[in-house]
Amino acid sequence: MIKSMTGFGRCEVAEGNRKFTVEMKSVNHRYLDINIKMPKKLNFFESAIRTELKNYISRGKVDVFISYEDFSEESGSLKYNSALAAEYLKYLRQMASDFGLDDDIRVSTLSRYPEVLVMEEQNIDEEELWKDLQKAIRGAAEGFVQTRIVEGEHLLSDLTEKLDGMLEHVDFITERSPKLVKEYREKLEQKVKELLGDAQVDENRLLTEVTIFADKVCVDEELVRLRSHIETMKNTLLAGGSIGRKLDFIAQEMNREANTTLSKANDLEISSRAIELKNEIEKVREQIQNIE
Repeated sequence: MIKSMTGFGRCEVAEGNRKFTVEMKSVNHRYLDINIKMPKKLNFFESAIRTELKNYISRGKVDVFISYEDFSEESGSLKYNSALAAEYLKYLRQMASDFGLDDDIRVSTLSRYPEVLVMEEQNIDEEELWKDLQKAIRGAAEGFVQTRIVEGEHLLSDLTEKLDGMLEHVDFITERSPKLVKEYREKLEQKVKELLGDAQVDENRLLTEVTIFADKVCVDEELVRLRSHIETMKNTLLAGGSIGRKLDFIAQEMNREANTTLSKANDLEISSRAIELKNEIEKVREQIQNIE
């Protein structure tokens, strides 16, 4: 199966007095780019989180949002920094004296100064915390991957349809190409007869001109390679896995062969089909950018 690089996942895990909520979303990217937003108290888990996510994702720009709630009454305790409060008070009174201001310092004012009153976290059992967080991450990642798989199935269906359409264009050009030489010979003979009247046509000279023309418009090799690239892409899609980069390379090669075919075209119908072929290849390349 193939996976899209667009996905979304969400999971909540509530155990005891703790609750974790993990949300993930992603868009296209050449490589794996994981951005994590979470409370500072969980920062020491960042490396472990990235390692866990790499088990589920190989490409894409992924944004991960983690929220953490602790409903325990003992989750933290308020601490009073008396030494720092004394420093604030000393300098405030000195300012009042230096500038002849009223000494209107109140406890409620002093308590709001930075670090005078601080909330200290209780000791955290990192192993238990990681166990719950990991569970939430895995739940979100599994849902995230599932949305990518569903979207990947849609991409597979659409790309297979486009590749089949491209084969139809290749089949038409393959059938039409040999007729060009025959038509060119007939036109050339007609022109020579119009110019020379009843004079004998030089068959060797005519054959040489036809051979030169046939060599210029021959696209047999290009069509063989195009057909091979299309079949290779179809087989790669069916094989699945992390195939986005490989498909992009194949599409580039397909476009190269289509360009050569168009440049050699000396026929309106073949030119039209070659242009349609290029359009379909471009559509395929756009869709491939969504594949992991």
